[in-house]
Amino acid sequence: MPELRQDPTTKEWVVIAVERAKRPDQFRQQPQDEAVSTQKERLCPFCPGNELLTPEEVFALRDSGGKDQPGWRVRVVPNKFAAFAPEESTQRHDYGRFFHSLDGFGFHEVIIESPDHELSLPLMSDQQILELLHTYCHRYDALRKNSRVKLILLFRNHGARAGTSLAHPHSQVVAAPIIPFHIRQKYDVAIRHYDDTGHCLYCDVVEAEKTAARRVVLDTERLLVFHPFASQVPFETWIAPKRHNPCFARLSFEEKLELAMVLRKILRGLYEALSNPDFNLIIHTAPVEDEEKPYFLWHIEIRPRLTTAAGFELGTGIYINTAIPEETAPFLKSALAQVPTGV
Repeated sequence: MPELRQDPTTKEWVVIAVERAKRPDQFRQQPQDEAVSTQKERLCPFCPGNELLTPEEVFALRDSGGKDQPGWRVRVVPNKFAAFAPEESTQRHDYGRFFHSLDGFGFHEVIIESPDHELSLPLMSDQQILELLHTYCHRYDALRKNSRVKLILLFRNHGARAGTSLAHPHSQVVAAPIIPFHIRQKYDVAIRHYDDTGHCLYCDVVEAEKTAARRVVLDTERLLVFHPFASQVPFETWIAPKRHNPCFARLSFEEKLELAMVLRKILRGLYEALSNPDFNLIIHTAPVEDEEKPYFLWHIEIRPRLTTAAGFELGTGIYINTAIPEETAPFLKSALAQVPTGV
C-alpha cells in the first residue's frame, strides 16, 4: 500500500508508491526505439472492448451498454497503480525524532476522455470537452464528500516528456489527505494579500494582466487567457475566470460551455503553433475546507514541455525561461486565428 513520508529538512511530503515499485535493477535505461516498440505491442486497457482490463468503473457517460461494457463516451476508473488508496487510514507514524510518515489514504482515478485511442484532447470538439469538464466536476463533488479528503487535484499529462505512460487520451484526479507544503505556500501568499488589501490576489492579477494587455492571448466574456508576467516555462498559459470563485466544481453551465470552447481553442492553438507539444495541464482549486474563503481563484495552468529543468533549477528553485511572455502571447494569439471552430 502507498505511504506518505515527510522530508525532515523541508517538511515536504513524498509518496512512496509501493504498487508501482520496481526492483532496483529494473531502473536501467531502455533504448528509446525499444521502449516505443514495446508500448505499441501492448494491449491498451482504455480502448473499448478491454473494459475488464481496468478496475471497475465508478462513473461513465454512455450512448449504450451497461457498466464496464463498450458504448461509453467518457469513462472513469480507479488508477490500477494508484498513488493513494481509499482503504488506507490516515494514521501517522513516527520513526525516531526526524522520520514521520502517514498511511497513504486517498483516491486516484483515471478519466478516459474518449473511446478513440487516437483522439488527442487538442483535436476534440467543444461538446466532447464540455462532457469532460462535466465529468471533472462530478468526480470532484463525489470525492469531496469524504471528510478525510483535504485537496483534490485534476490534471492531464500529454506526451512522454509530460509523464504519460499510456497514449490513449486520459486525465487523472487525485484526492489527498494533506495539503502539500508548496501549495500551502501559495495559499499563504494569497491569504496575506487578502489580509492586507481585502482583495483576492488572483482576481487582482487577472485584472492587472487584462489592463497590461501585452501578455493576453484571449479575452472572452467570462475568461482571460494570458502568459504570466513571471512565466516559468516557454508558452506557460493560464486560463482564469473573471468572476471570483475559489472552487472549480462550482462552475455554472454557461461557464462550463465557455470554458470548453476556450480550452479547445487554446490547446488546438498550441498544437498547431508548436507541432503538438507535450504538456501538463493542471486545474488549481481551493482546498476542500476553504471553498467558501475569499482569498483564492480557481484557474487552469498549461505548461508545455519544451525545455528541461536542469541543475540550476533543481538547486535553486528558480526557473530559467528562454522565451519572453510578451512575445509568446501574441505569437499564440495569432495562431488562434487559424484554429477551426469547434463542433
